[in-house]
Amino acid sequence: MNASSYRWVIVAAGGLLGCVAIGGMFSLPVFLQPIARDTGWSVTGISSAMTIGFLAMALTSMAWGTLSDKFGPRPVVLTGSIVLALSLFAASHATSLIVFQIVFGLLTGASCAAIFAPMMATVTGWFDTHRSLAVSLVSAGMGAAPMTMAPLAAWLVSNHDWRTAMQIVALVVGAIMIPVALLVRRPPALAQAVAAPMGEGGPQAEMSTREALRSPQFLILLATNFFCCATHSGPIIHTVSYAVSCGIPLVAAVTIYSIEGFAGLGGRIAFGLLGDRFGAKRVLVSGLLLQAFGALAYVAAHQLATFYAVGAVFGFIYAGTMPLYAVLIRENFPLRILGTVIGGTAMAGSLGMATGPLAGGLIFDAFSSYAWLYVASWTMGLGAFLMAMMFRPFPKPQGQAAPAAA
Repeated sequence: MNASSYRWVIVAAGGLLGCVAIGGMFSLPVFLQPIARDTGWSVTGISSAMTIGFLAMALTSMAWGTLSDKFGPRPVVLTGSIVLALSLFAASHATSLIVFQIVFGLLTGASCAAIFAPMMATVTGWFDTHRSLAVSLVSAGMGAAPMTMAPLAAWLVSNHDWRTAMQIVALVVGAIMIPVALLVRRPPALAQAVAAPMGEGGPQAEMSTREALRSPQFLILLATNFFCCATHSGPIIHTVSYAVSCGIPLVAAVTIYSIEGFAGLGGRIAFGLLGDRFGAKRVLVSGLLLQAFGALAYVAAHQLATFYAVGAVFGFIYAGTMPLYAVLIRENFPLRILGTVIGGTAMAGSLGMATGPLAGGLIFDAFSSYAWLYVASWTMGLGAFLMAMMFRPFPKPQGQAAPAAA
């Protein structure tokens, strides 16, 4: 199969790997109540494994990205797939809360990080045209996890005890991810550069890793992604509780997440097409401004129909913006260090995501209302927008054309 055709195999592999990996990690909310009933562990203690997972993703993202730059994406993604399956299987045998938190949180979070940055870097490296769409399709695969893996976990735990159900999830993860990881290959341009290092092209080809990580462009992307993820983290985590506090039944309130998820799939594709048409930075900046006001719009939501409307718009926007960071990085940094740079921005995003659960809880406890959470999210969103406005692409070397937007 030629490179033009195989690049879409890489996209499919990235979407499937991301879907199953994120689905494995985010199966924890489905197992939360059954674990608590069976073990007597506190809900807070069990759910804190997810916080540990976010922190583990943040701490390991850049390391996995650097390893993929050095050894290629296949061994890194394959290692992450194996560790993820083993960590889920091991967590199902945990006999104490602290062991569960370490095994599920630390190992699952770290192994999921081995998928995101390496696959995003790999996919962007395979594409010169349709790059934004390709990255968005991979992101859409990851976004499909709540609609695929979560229902599977729910069906399993309704027919088995939680330990057996989690073991089956671990087997499904291993059976799908390990073979698919073997399909992953270095981008042809990077494979040629490894064989003949002096021949590497690409943006800023002479830039060292140290220079890249100290550049204003990288630091601005870090700050932008942190504020961007901090913007939508609180609304994602706390909107169901907010809807319940407005008198909406829990069963109905949970469906708001489904609306956000479905809208997010469309947003990823739409923003990818717009990024190819108008440029990744322009679309990202516009999306970040819209995301800020989308978060603020929740303040006006009190009825289920309004929550659905705001959730659809908000999900469409925040999901659509996320893949564009990888495209901007591909357009501005050397191909040989994309994993490191994307891993760094993923670290910042994971830290931003970790702020939402805590901030929302503190705000509700202080004010007995979630309104100020959405005001704070709006402020964070404006911060992300202003940061993105400051981003200036590196000057193009003489004779190098701008990235194709076909």
